[in-house]
Amino acid sequence: MTAPHPLDPDLRERLLAAPVAGLSAQLRARGIQGVSIEGVRPLRPGARLVGVARTLRYLPLREDLFVSHGGGYNAQKRLFDEVGEGEVIVIEARGDTRSGTLGDILAARAVARGAAGIVTDGGVRDLEAVAGMAIPVFALGGHPAVLGRVHVPWEYDVTIACGGATVQPGDIIAGDADGVIIIPRSLVEEVVTAALAQEAEDAWVAARVAEGHPLHGLFPMNADWRSRYEAERGTPEKG
Repeated sequence: MTAPHPLDPDLRERLLAAPVAGLSAQLRARGIQGVSIEGVRPLRPGARLVGVARTLRYLPLREDLFVSHGGGYNAQKRLFDEVGEGEVIVIEARGDTRSGTLGDILAARAVARGAAGIVTDGGVRDLEAVAGMAIPVFALGGHPAVLGRVHVPWEYDVTIACGGATVQPGDIIAGDADGVIIIPRSLVEEVVTAALAQEAEDAWVAARVAEGHPLHGLFPMNADWRSRYEAERGTPEKG
């Protein structure tokens, strides 16, 4: 597969500045609901994640298939060797937490390759070591068992299901303490622009609430509050 087109650096910085909840709200406003990778959380508190998806699919263990696909230079190892700068490895592990889906050596390889992060809807081995590395990792938790207890590393750079969401190579992945979402490439520019504008508006409303103003008419803003907000922000009134 040809490597996914990288993110423009300015767009990446804007995505990092936008809360995932705000990005999610803007996708929902555009009719896109099924973009949340359910259940995954950052191993390191405060971690932020933005990057381009590279995908890895595990199948349920079948011993004969593990013989043919699980050993040697398998799909898992190939992807960790190939992942590029700014890319996020997203792993389909079917929500099965009865083993690790990666460990410290693979995570170290992703760091060395300049990967932007790792997301798995399964477990992580060597949890403390991985959490301490210079890469954001989102997972369902830790587990000491090796991959082959329940998984066969089957294929990579294909459409997968991770945490109940469909992920395609080249999708934009964003994550923070609220979770991880997928942003379709075709919507990313308008979604981040709208999310940052809404974030500025919400910050202004929060400041008014802190001053003691009631929520009624302010959240959401009625015409009077909207006029005041636009005047203070120097935004031309719509007419």
